[in-house]
Amino acid sequence: MRAGVAPQAATTAAYRDLGVEAVPGTGHLAAVVPGTFGAWMHLLGRYGTKPLAELAGYAVGYARHGHPTLPRVTSTIEAVSHVFREHWTSSAGVYLAGGAAPAPGSRLRNPDLADTLERLGREAAAAGDDVAAQAEAARAAFYAGFVADAVDAFARTPQWDGAGPDGERAAHRSFLTGADMAAWRASEEATASLTFGGVEVHKPGLWSQGPVLLQQLALLEAAGVGDLAPSNPRWIHLVIEASKLAMADREAWFGDSLEAGDPRAVAVADLLAPDYVRSRAALIGERALEGLLPGSPRGLEPRLPEHVRRAMGESDGAWPRGLGEVRPGEGEPTVARGDTCHLDVVDRWGNVVSATPSGGWLQSSPVVPGLGFSLPTRGQMFWLEEGHPASLRPGARPRTTLSPGLLRGADGRVTAFGTPGGDQQDQWTVPFLVRHLLHGASLQAAIDAPSWHSTHAPSSFSPRGAEPMGVVVESRLGSGALAELRARGHRVEELGPWTLGRISAAGVRADGLLEAAANPRGMQGYAVGR
Repeated sequence: MRAGVAPQAATTAAYRDLGVEAVPGTGHLAAVVPGTFGAWMHLLGRYGTKPLAELAGYAVGYARHGHPTLPRVTSTIEAVSHVFREHWTSSAGVYLAGGAAPAPGSRLRNPDLADTLERLGREAAAAGDDVAAQAEAARAAFYAGFVADAVDAFARTPQWDGAGPDGERAAHRSFLTGADMAAWRASEEATASLTFGGVEVHKPGLWSQGPVLLQQLALLEAAGVGDLAPSNPRWIHLVIEASKLAMADREAWFGDSLEAGDPRAVAVADLLAPDYVRSRAALIGERALEGLLPGSPRGLEPRLPEHVRRAMGESDGAWPRGLGEVRPGEGEPTVARGDTCHLDVVDRWGNVVSATPSGGWLQSSPVVPGLGFSLPTRGQMFWLEEGHPASLRPGARPRTTLSPGLLRGADGRVTAFGTPGGDQQDQWTVPFLVRHLLHGASLQAAIDAPSWHSTHAPSSFSPRGAEPMGVVVESRLGSGALAELRARGHRVEELGPWTLGRISAAGVRADGLLEAAANPRGMQGYAVGR
C-alpha cells in the first residue's frame, strides 16, 4: 500500500531558505500527506462488505465516551504538557482538558475526533448502499472535503517546532496544502519477498525498511543459522551482525526519492542476489563489526548521508543544528518518545490483513482544531541532502520504519505478523521468525522467547543518533549469553526480563483453522477470536 507523500512545496531549498538544516521531528515542517485513512478506504472499497458508519461506530464510541488512559499515555502527555500549554493549545484542549494530564486509568475523551468520524460516516451513507461508493465518498470528504479544508487552514498557521536558525524557538507554517491531499490516493503494489524455512516472507518495498528483514534472513541462511540451536549464544551474535549489515544497506540504498531509471537506484532483487548475499555474509566473523558497512550491489559505490557518517563517528564535522542530542531545558517535544500500533486480522473466509498505522503522535504534532487528530510527522525521515534515495523530493514517500509482514506457505497457510517499535520492527521479528520457521516454535512461544536489538545504526527519528556496537537485551537471555556477547565486542545494555518486542500474529493454518498470538510485554497486546 502506498504511503502519504511529501508536499509539492517541500524542497531542500525551501528548508534551507528557512535556515533549517534538518527536517525537525515535530511540528508543521515534518508533516506529510496523511495516508492511513486513504489506505483504509481503499481496502474497504475493494474488499469490504460493511457500511463505514457501522465500522467507524466503535471508534466513535471510544472517542465520544472515552477509554481508560494507559500509564504510558499519561507519562507522555505530562512530558510535553508545557509545549501544549505554551504553544499547541489545540492539543491542550484534548489532552489537558481537565487542566492536567489525565491520571492512569481515568477516562480520556476526544469529542472532536468522534464528530469527524461521524461526519465521514454520514458522507459515506449519502452515497447509497454500495460499500465501494461509500468508501469513495468518505475518501473524497477526507482528502478534498471538510477534512482537507481544515488541514489546509491549520497548516497555514505557524506552529512552534524549535527548528529556527541557531536553535532558537521558532514557529513555521507547513508546506502541506489541501491540494497535496487532493492529489494523493492510496494504491496497491507488489510486495518484496523471499523464501525462508520453506515459507514465503512478504514485506513492503524499498520505500520502507521492510527489505531489511528479508536481507537479514538471507544473510542468516548463508551464515548457517539453521545449524545453531536458539540456546547457542553464537546465533544471537549472528543475528546482531546480520542486522548491522542490513541496516547499513538501509542507510545507503533505501528510499523513494530517486527517479525511475536513475542508475544509482537499486532493487530488492539486487540486495537479495545470491552472490551479493554471500559476499555480505562473509563479513560476519567471531567479533562484533565496527563502523557502518554498506555493500556495493551491482558494483555501485555506496553513499552514506553526511549525518549518518557523523553519528557513527566517521566525520570531524560539527553536528548540524537540530540533529544533536537534546539538551536539558530546550523543551524539544520529542523528548517523550511515542510508539506505533500494529494489528493482524484474519476472518472466517481466510482474508488476512497486516497493518502498522502510525505517524501522527500526540507529542510530535499539534491537534488539528475541530478534527481531533494530529498530522503525521514522517517527513523527519527525509535527508536535506541532494541525490540520496532518502532525500527530500516533492511527492516522494519518506523512508518509513513501518513494516507489516505476511507469511505464505505452499500448503495454503497465510499468517500476518508485525510489531510497533520504529527501527526495531525488523529486528525483533527476526528471532521470532527463526524460532518459528526453522525450529518449530508456535507463534506464541516464538513471541514469548527472549529478545534483543542492535542500536548500532542511526535512528530513523530526530535527532537520529547512533550507539555504535550497542545491543539492548532482555535479561532472560542469561548471564552466560550476555557475557559471551560482551566478549565478542558488543556493548550490551541489559533491560528487564520482559521489555523488548511488541509482536503479534494472526492467520489461517493449512488445515483451515484460524490462529493468533500476541505479546504479553507491557500488557497492551492481545489476541482475540470470535
